[in-house]
Amino acid sequence: MSSIRLFRTFLAVAAEGSFTGAAHRVALTQAAVGLQMRTLEDDLKRKLFTREGKVVVLNDHGRALLPLARQMISLYGQMLENPDAPEPMSGTVHLGAIVSALPRLLRATLSLKQRHPGLDLHVSAAKSAELVAQVDAGKLDCAVLVRDPGQSQPTLVWQSLYAEPMALIAPPDSRETNIKVLLEHYPFIRFDRQEQTGQLVERTLRRLRVRPSEFLELNSLEAIADLVRSSLGVSILPLPRASAWHQDPRLRVLAIPAATEARQIALVRWRDAAKSAVIQAVGRELMAQDMA
Repeated sequence: MSSIRLFRTFLAVAAEGSFTGAAHRVALTQAAVGLQMRTLEDDLKRKLFTREGKVVVLNDHGRALLPLARQMISLYGQMLENPDAPEPMSGTVHLGAIVSALPRLLRATLSLKQRHPGLDLHVSAAKSAELVAQVDAGKLDCAVLVRDPGQSQPTLVWQSLYAEPMALIAPPDSRETNIKVLLEHYPFIRFDRQEQTGQLVERTLRRLRVRPSEFLELNSLEAIADLVRSSLGVSILPLPRASAWHQDPRLRVLAIPAATEARQIALVRWRDAAKSAVIQAVGRELMAQDMA
C-alpha cells in the first residue's frame, strides 16, 4: 500500500511540473522522486504522468488522483494536530490573495473555520504589489501572492506554497503544435508587463526567441483566457493551480519545455505577527491542498 510520503511527493511533482523541482520541495534526490513515482504507479496499476522532455504533466489518471491525494494529506495533517491544545484558536484575522489564488485561500479558511469556530476570517483580493504593501503596513495579517525573487524586506517572512508552470493557451481550432509558429501566426494577448507575471511572460518569449504580433495587454488571467476561447488570439500565461484549463474543450494548453521559470506563489506575513499561530495554520491548510 502506498505511504503518505509517496502522495506528498506526488503532490510536489504535480505542483512543480518536474522531478527536479519536486526533489527540492521534498528534500529528496531526483532519482528518489522518480523511484517513488514509479512505485506509486505500480501500486495503483496505472500511469499518472505524461512526460514532455523535462516537463512532467498529470495525465487523466493523475488529475483524477489529485483531489484524493490532497484530501488524504489534509486528513493526515488533522490527525497530527495536538488534541490536548488548551483552547481553540479565535480572533479576527485579515487575509488577502491575488484573484487566481483566492479559491485556494477560501478553501483553507473554511476548513480552518470548521475546526475553530471562534475565528473571524476576512478575505480580500488585490494585486501582489498592493498585498505586500498592505501586509507591511499591518492592514493585512498575511497574503497569498506572486513572489518577486528580487524582493527582500527584513520585516516580512515568506513561505513558498507552489509553482505555476508557464504554458501557451490557444483556441481549439488551432491545429499547429509548434509553439513558435503559433506565436508568429496568431495575435498575441499579453499579460500586463508592469506585473511580475508579465515579466515572466516576457522572459519566456525571449527564451523562445520569438516576437509575437501584439494585440492586447490585460491584467487578468481569466479575461485573457476568455479572449483565447473566443479565438481572438493566443497567450503565454502561468497555469493557475485552481483552473480547469486542461479540461476546457474551448482551450488548448501546450506545455513550454523552454520555460525554465515558473510563477512562484507564496504566503507572506509580518515577521513578528501577533497572530502567527493562526497564520501558520492557514499556511498548513494551503500546503495540505497539494503540498506546493
